Amino acid sequence: MGTPIFFDPHRPVGAALCAETGGVGAVFSDVIDLRGHFAEITDEDTLVLGPDVEEREAFDVAHFVRSHRPGLDVILVRREITTPVLQEALRTRMSAVVDHRDTPQLRAELKRSLNRAPVREVPAEPVAPAPARRGRVLTMFAAKGGSGKTMLAVNLAATLADRGHRQVCIVDLDLAFGDVAIAMQLFPAHTIADAVPLGGEIDSSAVAAMLTQHSAGLSAIVAPTEPSTAEAIEPKLIAHLLDVLRDEFDYIVVDTAGAFDDQVMAALDVSDLITLIVTPDVPALKTLKITVETLIELGYPRDRLRLVLNRSDSRVGISHAEVEKTAVMPLAGQIPSSRDVPASVNRGVPIVQDDPKHPVSQAIAQFAQDEVIGIGLSPEQIATRRRTVRKRRFRR
Repeated sequence: MGTPIFFDPHRPVGAALCAETGGVGAVFSDVIDLRGHFAEITDEDTLVLGPDVEEREAFDVAHFVRSHRPGLDVILVRREITTPVLQEALRTRMSAVVDHRDTPQLRAELKRSLNRAPVREVPAEPVAPAPARRGRVLTMFAAKGGSGKTMLAVNLAATLADRGHRQVCIVDLDLAFGDVAIAMQLFPAHTIADAVPLGGEIDSSAVAAMLTQHSAGLSAIVAPTEPSTAEAIEPKLIAHLLDVLRDEFDYIVVDTAGAFDDQVMAALDVSDLITLIVTPDVPALKTLKITVETLIELGYPRDRLRLVLNRSDSRVGISHAEVEKTAVMPLAGQIPSSRDVPASVNRGVPIVQDDPKHPVSQAIAQFAQDEVIGIGLSPEQIATRRRTVRKRRFRR
C-alpha cells in the first residue's frame, strides 16, 4: 500500500488533514516544492489538495498530475462544493471532492484510493468467464429538457440495485452534456470515450476498465468530459457496448440526449423497454405526441413503450387522462413533485437511497416492480400483473 501526499498553502491545515486521516504522508505548502517532488521516484498513490488551495491552482495541479503521474489519485477538499467545481473535477479526472468538515468521508476516500493502488502495479490474474446471462436494456427518453429524465434514470438504476439484483449499470448517452456523473457525484477515471480506440474489440475486461462504482451492485459508464469527443462515438460502438454489457449486468439503464440522433437510435434499437418521461405542461405534451408518433413510424412496437408522468401532482390544469390521450397509451408510472428531489441531486445521492420511504422513492420503486422487473414474463403473466396494478390504482 502506498502513502498519501497533502498540499495546502497553509501548512498547519495540511498537517491537520494528515493527522485526521492517520498521520502518515508528506505535507507540502509550496506548489513549486510539490511539483519538484513529483519528479522524484516515490511510492505515493494519492494527493489530497486542502481547502485553502485556490480553485484554479488546484485544477492546474490536477492537470500536471495527469501528465506527470497519471497513476496518482487526486482528492480535492473544499469549504463549499458547487456544480462548477464538480464539473471541473470531472474534467481533470479527480477521484473525489470532499467537504472540509466531512472527515469520515475523507478517510473513506483515502482508504479506497490507497487500497486500489496495488491493482495498478500488479498484473491481474486471468478470470474465468461468468455464466452466460443476458441482461435487459432499459432506455429513458424525453425530447424536451427539464423532464427529470436523468434523475429518474439514476434512481431507477439505484432501485434495481437495491432490490437484490446482482448488478446494474447506468450508461450516460447524453454524450455532449451528460449529467449522470454529477447527479451521482462520481469522479471517473474513464468515460465512454475510452471505448473509441477499441472499435469492435470491446470485451468484458474493457468494460470493467470503463466502469465507475457508485454503490453495492450499481456501476456507471459516464459521458465524455469533453463534448467535442461525442462525434467520435459511433452508433455501432454503442450497440456493441450494450451487447457486451448484457453479459455482465442484469439491468442496463440508459440515459439519453433529448434527440433522435444516431447514438440514441442505436440504444433504442436494442432496448427491451423504452420509458418516455413527460411533465404536465403543454410544450411537453406537444413534444410527447411527436415522440410517440416518430417511434411508431420508425417501427418500435408499442408494447416496448412505457409512459411516466413526472411531477404528477402538479395542479396546472392538465389531467392524467389528457396525458394518456395525447400519448395514446396508459400511464405506467406517476412520480410526485418534491423539493427533496433537487436537494438529493445536489448532494449526489439518489433519493431512493437517501430516503427509501419518501413518496418519490416509493413511486419509482412501484414503477420498477410493476413494469421493469416483469420484463421477460409470459404474455399471460404480464396481463395478470397489469390487471393487479389497475385494481390497485382504482382503489386509490
